[in-house]
Amino acid sequence: MLHYETIPVTPFEQNCSLIWCDESQEAAVIDPGGDLDIILQRVAELKVQLKQIWVTHAHIDHAGGVDELSTRLSLPVIGPHREDQFWVDQLSTQGARYGFTGARAFTPTQWLDDMDHVHLGEHELLVRHCPGHTPGHVVFYSKELNRAFVGDVLFAGSIGRTDFPRGHHETLIQSITERLWPMGNEVVFIPGHGPESTFGRERKTNPYVGGT
Repeated sequence: MLHYETIPVTPFEQNCSLIWCDESQEAAVIDPGGDLDIILQRVAELKVQLKQIWVTHAHIDHAGGVDELSTRLSLPVIGPHREDQFWVDQLSTQGARYGFTGARAFTPTQWLDDMDHVHLGEHELLVRHCPGHTPGHVVFYSKELNRAFVGDVLFAGSIGRTDFPRGHHETLIQSITERLWPMGNEVVFIPGHGPESTFGRERKTNPYVGGT
């Protein structure tokens, strides 16, 4: 059985998530943007073995700690999509701009494409490429958990910003309506910031995508 837990990190209160498998005790961390000691303390408390890093996109608050964590524990880095390479290359610059010490570019062990899968023990999650906030943004969906880890594509009551380089509003709306909504109204999503919600609730009430 899969479990997950959300750990807010960095001054941006970014929702880093731990996801782990009961049977194997293997765990992955999604978007370790910083505060690695807090993340690793929780890993130790849960008595799980951190095996992978999954990255939704390469903005500093989501990816600022990836290289340090990967290097420290010799962990593979899975994601994001190759279109975020230019954001990966700018991680040191982003870190200096926003006060993130130690942020460095990383080389993914595996870039992800739409309809790929990631694996944890015997469990499988679907990858959807959801550009718009960044061109290489990906989402991780677990049918078993009925959960989607959506990074900064969608929020409770809002959507991701599109005013960053290579952001695109219409593309983001298309990603949400064509790639998230078909997962089902009952799916709970874990956004990159703020509280969880469901796709169905956002379809009804979100002022940016309500009614779509």
